[in-house]
Amino acid sequence: MQSYLLSRHFNTKMLDNSTACPAVDNSTACPENATICSGTSCVLPEDDFNQTLSVVLSTVLTIMLALVMFSMGCNVEIKKFLHHIKRPWGIFVGFLCQFGIMPLTAFLLSLAFDVHPIQAVVVMIMGCCPGGTASNIIAYWVDGDMDLSISMTTCSTLLAMGMMPLCLFVYTKMWTDSDAIVLPYDSIGISLVALVVPVSVGVFVNHKWPSKAKRILKVGSIAGAILIVITAVVGGILYKGSWVITPKLWIIGTIFPAAGYSLGFFLARLAGLSWSRCRTVSLETGMQNTQLCSTIVQLSFSPEQLELMFTFPLIYSIFQLLFALMILAGYRVYIKRCVKTNKDVEKTEEKDDSKSISSHAKENGGFVSDETK
Repeated sequence: MQSYLLSRHFNTKMLDNSTACPAVDNSTACPENATICSGTSCVLPEDDFNQTLSVVLSTVLTIMLALVMFSMGCNVEIKKFLHHIKRPWGIFVGFLCQFGIMPLTAFLLSLAFDVHPIQAVVVMIMGCCPGGTASNIIAYWVDGDMDLSISMTTCSTLLAMGMMPLCLFVYTKMWTDSDAIVLPYDSIGISLVALVVPVSVGVFVNHKWPSKAKRILKVGSIAGAILIVITAVVGGILYKGSWVITPKLWIIGTIFPAAGYSLGFFLARLAGLSWSRCRTVSLETGMQNTQLCSTIVQLSFSPEQLELMFTFPLIYSIFQLLFALMILAGYRVYIKRCVKTNKDVEKTEEKDDSKSISSHAKENGGFVSDETK
């Protein structure tokens, strides 16, 4: 049941999903479907359609997220994963980026732009999420270290069970000290633990039936894209006012992934990783698991709060993909121009060397020394 106060000011600014009693000659009259009317406020029954749609969205998000994580597990090879565990420097650098840089960046951006407390919470949830599976695909196209990429995604997903609640507890205290916002750690923990099951099953499937795992991986990639579209469409219907948000949230959604990509790359370079691994760590840092963020938000907060925060994971998804495609395009241009130029120079030097050898052989009666062979 939803309660709506009756006043002339509220009547002039009614929301789409709210109803108020019209004022006539300083008197009030409740609508016909009101169950309680005290003269100053009405109590209306909840919209059954929105309630049903909310349940459907929560169910679809949960199922498709499990499918995406299952496909991620199908990409993990146990031998290669254990190899990186035994030599964990790359994974350790990725861990610092994932649960050090990203939560801190989210906290600083929320403070700098002074957003609404509930919006600061969703920015923090996004910053504390593990790496997304799409980073593995982009890492492949930029000639990154695929084994490290998959291992980092897997480890960050497993470690998120402890690190995500810890980071949220540390960074959100200034917004959750009041009773107005309560972080549902129980549902967040359940969501994270539930991810371990499909990932583990996926690893087992890849170990037993590698050929089938590759097919499942393709299905999971498609499911991830469909999940984002479904979330945007159904969420737009459920929370019509959620797209009309302060520009600050759009700016944060633009800066945040760009900062993650940049800071991840520089920290990896400072740690002495190779260029291919720097690109890998960069993508793993900036590309978050937005599907997980959307699921946690949908399952954990009230409709009134979702009006203010639901769209941020979608905004982040748009810009993290946009910047990733820009990185990919820039790298491909670099490969075509710079690497091709270097190869042409090497070929020219080889031709010059062969010409000098042949002229030297002619001058010496066809004799070629062992040093020039």
